[in-house]
Amino acid sequence: MTDPAPPPETGPLDWTDDGQPRSRLYGDVYFSKEDGLAESRAVFLAGCGLPQAWAGRRRFVVGELGFGTGLNVAALLNLWLQARPPDGRLHVFSIEAHPIGADEAARALGRWPELAQVAGPLLDRWPGRARGFHRLELPDGVILDLAVLDAAEALGRWSGRADAWFLDGFSPALNPAMWTDEVLALVAARSSPGARAATFTVAGQVRRGLAAAGFAVEKQPGFGRKRQRLEARLAGEASPEAGPIRVAIVGAGIAGAAAARAVRSLGGEALVLEAEAPGAGGSGNPAALVTPRLDAGLGPPAELFGQAFRRAVALCAEAPEAIIARGVLQLEQGPRDADRFARIAASDLFEPGGLAPVDAAQAAARLGEAAPAALDQTAALVVEPVPLLSAWTGDLRIATVASMRREGGVWILADAAGAELARAEAVILAAGMASADLVPDLPLKPVRGQASWTTGERPPAAAWGGYVLPTRDGALFGATHDRDDTDLAVREADHARNRATLAEALPQLAARLAGRPLAGRAALRATTPDRLPIAGRADADGLFLLTGFGSRGFSLAPLLAEQVAALALSAPPPLPSDLADLVAPDRFRRRAARRGRS
Repeated sequence: MTDPAPPPETGPLDWTDDGQPRSRLYGDVYFSKEDGLAESRAVFLAGCGLPQAWAGRRRFVVGELGFGTGLNVAALLNLWLQARPPDGRLHVFSIEAHPIGADEAARALGRWPELAQVAGPLLDRWPGRARGFHRLELPDGVILDLAVLDAAEALGRWSGRADAWFLDGFSPALNPAMWTDEVLALVAARSSPGARAATFTVAGQVRRGLAAAGFAVEKQPGFGRKRQRLEARLAGEASPEAGPIRVAIVGAGIAGAAAARAVRSLGGEALVLEAEAPGAGGSGNPAALVTPRLDAGLGPPAELFGQAFRRAVALCAEAPEAIIARGVLQLEQGPRDADRFARIAASDLFEPGGLAPVDAAQAAARLGEAAPAALDQTAALVVEPVPLLSAWTGDLRIATVASMRREGGVWILADAAGAELARAEAVILAAGMASADLVPDLPLKPVRGQASWTTGERPPAAAWGGYVLPTRDGALFGATHDRDDTDLAVREADHARNRATLAEALPQLAARLAGRPLAGRAALRATTPDRLPIAGRADADGLFLLTGFGSRGFSLAPLLAEQVAALALSAPPPLPSDLADLVAPDRFRRRAARRGRS
């Protein structure tokens, strides 16, 4: 685990008297005083043979050690804008243990007006300071994954392969951890055949480390006052690329809609097949929560939920018409919650200030009645599913997929009569409990949930053992939680249970809603034995699973859909490899095998 990033007031960047950004931690400049942009172009872009190296490529991956002010990436984006291959996709994986803020980056990049067109979108989506992986989706077919981690940890956990590397850590003499043999060996291990690397330094340890890792290393004329720089190349040639990939997605709830969006963003063609209508299952309520699971263990599951929460919030921000409200109070329910909430709020898995304990008086002022102390999830969202599903689903066909078979590298999906519905190179099953109809051995169990809602009063969002949310015209609350109950009929008894749950936490609100008629719906949540979703490759070639979200689909599906789409389209995935293992479909079999051996 790396140390938390310094808070903004003692952040990693300082400014010299002549306006140059300088590292407070390493005592080195972020870029050349003479002309940082010209240096980036000469050392890294030209040093990696760009743009010639990506000519004719459908996907090109650049890795970077030392994101810094984002200058190298902005220079790369500017070149991509000018010389992008037709329908090309650019993927950037960068590492920065001590990220700076967007305002500081804007000041640093502002000296080059010619970068404004690409710097603007980058600054608008500037990654945060939370430990872990951050994904940014940029214009012109670009995706940036930033690892806020030490270099060795970040490279060890990334499962992508780069075609080019910008080795731009601070000076080896001042930041030796960025240039160790371990780090350079990991760079080679995360490279495609024929990958090129470039750096400003010709230090002996760097030359020897790159050579030991398998790179052929050459000195080249340096930039500005630097007499020399390095270029390096691995043996081999890039593998032939597959043509456009068509992906059939079964299910049009939040998982299927997010999968369709993710496939399109990676350059694939997505077709969604849905038995009833978008949101017909668990994604069809008038409002839904986007919140993290509050895990005080702060281990890998907590990191997974933190990363998924960040990504869900960012993607929902791209569809502002779907956002009903911001901020959710998680009310304390027991004596241990205060310490638990404080520990989670102080964790570096979340953005500074993103989670804030509030006392009982503050919670009561927010909710309009007496309340316990709470954790204010300031970045959490209440969203309206319908516009979000509409924005993401795209090409939709109403049909029930009853069977699938693979012939000649293509999946053929058919209805109950055997009539063909679609052909695709890959299939993503994202149909909740119905996914088990097509892959019978999935370890899914149904949990019935009935939510209740009414019109009129729109309360602030709060959660405890239950929850209450504002809708567009009223309040939604509940929900019941009944295992192995598959009856979808709305029950008056369950409305009464939901009223009772609300009255236990917020009796005054419950009293005001007591005389109002209730609408509602019941749906089945697909749950797994370890309460984690299933997202990854199935046993069959070209078949992928995206299910088992329980009641957290809107918080988890956006990121895990990107994970599955990346696997389907052979793109760098957003999840660190250890977190991908947490949700991999074969984890249950692996655990059973370990138990058998022991």
